[in-house]
Amino acid sequence: MKVLLAHNFYGSEAPSGENAVYEAERDLLRAQGHQLIEFTRHSDDIRRSGAAGLLRGALATPWNPFSARALRRLIARERPDVVHAHNTFPLISPSIFSAAHELGVPTVLTLHNYRTFCAAGIPLRENRPCTDCLDRHSVTPALRYGCYRASRLATLPLAAMIALHRSLHTWQRQVDAFIALTAFQRDQLVAAGLPAQRVHLKPHFYPAPPMPLPWAARAGKVVYIGRLGPEKGLHSLVEAWKLWGDAAPPLELIGDGPERAALTRAIAAAGLGGKIALLGQVSFAVTQERLAQARLLVLPSLCYEGFPMAIREAFALGVPVAGSRLGSIPCIVEDARTGVLFAPGEARDLQRALGAIWNDAARLEAMGAAARAEFEGKYTAERNYATLMDIYAAAIAQQKAGA
Repeated sequence: MKVLLAHNFYGSEAPSGENAVYEAERDLLRAQGHQLIEFTRHSDDIRRSGAAGLLRGALATPWNPFSARALRRLIARERPDVVHAHNTFPLISPSIFSAAHELGVPTVLTLHNYRTFCAAGIPLRENRPCTDCLDRHSVTPALRYGCYRASRLATLPLAAMIALHRSLHTWQRQVDAFIALTAFQRDQLVAAGLPAQRVHLKPHFYPAPPMPLPWAARAGKVVYIGRLGPEKGLHSLVEAWKLWGDAAPPLELIGDGPERAALTRAIAAAGLGGKIALLGQVSFAVTQERLAQARLLVLPSLCYEGFPMAIREAFALGVPVAGSRLGSIPCIVEDARTGVLFAPGEARDLQRALGAIWNDAARLEAMGAAARAEFEGKYTAERNYATLMDIYAAAIAQQKAGA
């Protein structure tokens, strides 16, 4: 099969899960013998150009005629069997679906976030889930609150993109298959306007992970992996460790972001410098090494996550997960089987949930084994490839039926 992959790479100054997923799926398809054509753009290109680059990105976001023309030429020359887009923001734009549709090529879109209907990408406002734009089928709330980067001006191109493609029925007429990461995300986006029969479930996968460490060889520690942003609920995590007191295990925070300085102060003020270590941004290999040595991964998110990459890595390494009972996390983590769930933003409930299992080594070990079994059943490269081929087949059938 000849597959045309389209992706706008996010800026290189911070790691991107979407970039990593695109590269992993590309390599998987190539390893399976498929012929690939890549249509990519890089956000670094506009950031290096200063104000002129930002203006270029803003103008391209709703509809980029140059991307559509370039893709049309590429399709005419290469004649792919399917076009699979990951991220089109900001330089590619959804105009490429019109180009592919005109030439009769089936199209697939992976829904890494909620940007088809949410200008912020993550339905979050004032550190709380907000689905106003999804529920009301309107971009008015996004413009009112300046949901993208807390700026009405920055939000305007995204709001224009959402409104334009809702009015053009792009998602109903020009995309033959969507890939949702969890059932929760699928249901939210179908309610917001995506055609239910075309939204397929396919979670992330972890290619060739190492085998889990024996439980007895692991350190008695908890690990957090991710962005240090206000939406991640890390201040409630620090507060939970304060409530836990001397019995709290060591906690490692891996990642970087705007909350790092505030978290450093909070940890010092709580007298937890000896309990909580801020490791900053480290390489993927080092991250996996530290996670493999842990007995628990904690994700106290306050927002609707897509599919946290850290969960698939924890499951692959046989590490149970403690996560917020919010959004997609309960779709992935089964309470009392592959981990535990707690109320988002509630430090006492977080400490209660973790404290109830931490000293029960046998129970934790059993959860770790169940997590690994979950990985083998759902998140291997082999299973992911089979699902992806089924989705491509569904897209091809949909395009033929529509034609």
